[in-house]
Amino acid sequence: MDQYADAGDGFDIARLVPGFRPPPHPDTAGAGAAQLRAADMRMRCWRSPLAGPLAPGSARHRDAVCRMFRDTFNPYRPAVLDWPALAPATLARIVALPIWDIAVQTEGKARLRMAAYAGTVLDPGMRAALALNAWEEHRHKEVLSRMVAAYGIALAPESPYRRPADPEWAYLVTGYSECIDSFFAFGLFELARRSGLFPPELVDTFEPVMQEECRHILLFANWAAWHRARLPWWRRLRFEARVGAAWAFLAWERIGLARSVGSGGGAGADAAAGQTRGKGQDNNFTLHGAQSVASGDVRLSDLLALCLAENDRRFAGYDERLLRPATVPCLVRLVLRCLPRRGGRAARTG
Repeated sequence: MDQYADAGDGFDIARLVPGFRPPPHPDTAGAGAAQLRAADMRMRCWRSPLAGPLAPGSARHRDAVCRMFRDTFNPYRPAVLDWPALAPATLARIVALPIWDIAVQTEGKARLRMAAYAGTVLDPGMRAALALNAWEEHRHKEVLSRMVAAYGIALAPESPYRRPADPEWAYLVTGYSECIDSFFAFGLFELARRSGLFPPELVDTFEPVMQEECRHILLFANWAAWHRARLPWWRRLRFEARVGAAWAFLAWERIGLARSVGSGGGAGADAAAGQTRGKGQDNNFTLHGAQSVASGDVRLSDLLALCLAENDRRFAGYDERLLRPATVPCLVRLVLRCLPRRGGRAARTG
């Protein structure tokens, strides 16, 4: 049985997506440096061998998206990732970050929502790609769980993960939420590397997870375009209304969370997906991460520019004909045009 099929919390992707077979596990523990570098490069760089446009909704577009996700799979294993020894001061700073409960629980919910929706998709290729996405989210949860165990980080008990009553809505909310949070996480991760909060050894260990999130939102953006283009007009109107509602909900969620920092209040994506969460256990990595990683002398404009640069860098290796998540980068570029330029008064983080 696949070692990630059920982590003791009831998650069983073979049951949620009948017919899905998890990828085999090569012996990454015994792989040489050259093999690991090659796997890392395959994850970051991919181009379709097909010439010409990849029109959303077409079989060519679907095949390219699914092949991209399959070909860029990275076979790293959570059980053999090297968690480096940390200096006491560094360990104390990492343990103090208020994100670990949120991170583990968010991955636990995301894998279930993605698997639940994948189980409803009739197209075999897209169904397999979305199921692999759910499996990788489960692997992210394993990575985080092993990391907090390695560094003695105490977690709150996890509430049972419940299958959403409306899989499409849950997938939309989760997918667009990942587009938001991943964009800012790319910049915050680089900021943590530059500041020394994450030592180089820990950066190298987490790097595959960060790039995998890039692949996930690339898949989501192209699934949305493919799904939208195949709908008859009357069903497309309903789908666009749901997309708008998901964005409105996520905007309202983040406004509410910004108002309730430190109070632990507010509802979030869990409620939207038919689930509840305990006090303070939201899925907004960006809000909590920025407060802990960015110091008061980091300009907001610099942080946003770094997020844009890191977003562009992580997507640069993939076929330019595949669609990228565009809403958050466009909004951030608009905000940057409105912010005071260097030398004037500037908003600061912290």
